[in-house]
Amino acid sequence: MPTERRTKAKPRERQPSSLNQSQPTISIIGAGRLGTALALALNRRGYRVEAIMARRLAHARRAAATIDAHAQPLSATQLDALPNSRLVFITTPDDQIAHVAARLAASLEKREGSAQSRTALHCSGALSSDVLSPLRAQGFATGSMHPLVSISDASQGALSLRGAFYCIEGASAAVRIARALVRDLGGESFSINSRDKALYHAAAVMASGHMVALFDIAIEMLRHCGLKEKRAHAVLLPLVKSMLKNLSTLDAAHALTGTFARADTATMLRHLDALSTSSIGDALGVYRLLGKRSLRLAEKLGVDGEALKKIGRVLEEFEGDA
Repeated sequence: MPTERRTKAKPRERQPSSLNQSQPTISIIGAGRLGTALALALNRRGYRVEAIMARRLAHARRAAATIDAHAQPLSATQLDALPNSRLVFITTPDDQIAHVAARLAASLEKREGSAQSRTALHCSGALSSDVLSPLRAQGFATGSMHPLVSISDASQGALSLRGAFYCIEGASAAVRIARALVRDLGGESFSINSRDKALYHAAAVMASGHMVALFDIAIEMLRHCGLKEKRAHAVLLPLVKSMLKNLSTLDAAHALTGTFARADTATMLRHLDALSTSSIGDALGVYRLLGKRSLRLAEKLGVDGEALKKIGRVLEEFEGDA
């Protein structure tokens, strides 16, 4: 396993970094929720956003209007008009990053010296900086800077980017600049090997997106109990919040509560019987799979080993019905 390199956050409200003092210019390609939130957050920290680009000009104009600056809105067909900003962020969906990098590199071949002392960063969690190789060939320092936050709204997302954790990798010059950006956003950065980006991102999906999917299954289960969806959401949310509060101060094993933490075989059997006779898709399989993982956590707590083995055998017996 690679050694993690971590940069702790420092307050930057009154003392911007040396990078910030030089008033670097920024262009952002991709005016979705993340791109707009990033533009807004960086602009609030004194960074000058020169341009923001979207597939459609109307989307770029909407994004530019949210920024308290004179950011130039551009459509995807206006790549040649992109300013020679010192920093270029590519915040498009993952499957478009390579194409955007290749197109930008091709347009730069027409502009002599346009890539000197410039940096390109993408914000994908799953892709490494290698996807920006066409820009690297043009003289850019290339890297990736992925925020570990869930952004569903650009305005709220800009606030979430402040104080977030960021995974950074790439060329040393790009990493240095990305770390300065993170510090100015009040966040913390850590680095991993480029080859581990996909595994890293899968962990992020497991802790975020899959948690939402799991919550949705629980809501469906309560709907089968007669609760309306809105009520089920309201009932379950405080439980989830209390779990997150436990995780903020405890490791996973000590944060585990409930049936598996107590090795309560009888209760678990009732759960399995109810799930196996319900029409809730995936619920039984998910319960069994996560139950097995919970057994490993309970073992760390010193829960009776024989009781845990019994539970494990029962979970296996239901495998054919999952």
